Parts: sequence; C-alpha cells; structure tokens
Amino acid sequence: MSSSLVVCEVDGSLQEKLKKFRFRKETSNAAILMKIDMEKQLVVLEEEYENISLDELREELPERQPRYIVYSYKLTHGDGRVSYPLCFIFSSPVGCKPEQQMMYAGSKNRLVQSADLTKIFEVRNADDLTEEWLKEKLAFFR
Repeated sequence: MSSSLVVCEVDGSLQEKLKKFRFRKETSNAAILMKIDMEKQLVVLEEEYENISLDELREELPERQPRYIVYSYKLTHGDGRVSYPLCFIFSSPVGCKPEQQMMYAGSKNRLVQSADLTKIFEVRNADDLTEEWLKEKLAFFR
C-alpha cells in the first residue's frame, strides 16, 4: 500500500445529478447513494431513490462497505412549517477494509464541496440511521 492517500475525483455526470437533485421540486424524501469505483478512483452513482424512508434506505446499504448518501428529507417543524434539508450522510460501518475506509474518508470533503452541502453527518452503524437520529442531528441547524 502506498504512503500517500488517494483522494478520488467526483464523476462529472454525478456532479450534474447532484446539482439537479438540490433543486428538485418533489416534496417526498429522496436519496442518491454513491460509492467509490476503486479501479477508476472515482466517486460514482450507485442508485437513486424516490419516496424512500430512512428505514428503507438503511436496508439498501451494504453491511461492510462505506457509502455516501445525499438525502432530501421532508422535515415538519414544531410550528407547522415544512422544510426540505439536504443531508450528506457518510456511512462507514465497523468492519470494512481499512484501505477502503481511508479512501472514502479522504474523498468525503471533495464530494461535499463539489455538491455544496452543509449538513454533514456520519454513521458507523446502519441501525443508527433512523428518523429520530436525523431529526436530532438537524436540530443543531435551527
């Protein structure tokens, strides 16, 4: 293994998709699931989901591999207002290969910058990825 950390570029078509996703008009929860193509050292789209809950999304995550998620979440505030925060979630499960974990961790900031995201969260155990967890994290931004 080399001593320098490889930071992966973000696939151009994925960057376009993330830009469109940011300005989507739908009011349902939606997600973009991304992974790193290890051979190309490129962050690529794995899957897109419309109208998906965090419980359903949690089922889509691989058990022992990191993933990046951009999640558009319909949040109803205590006073009745509704907002749609765009959340970046880095899923880095315990037990994944160290080199894979390093590549994902090292590439996270580039992806966050290219997608222009501000609500950035990390989860080590997919079971923690619940609506209560997300609401608790988003409470910080109010």
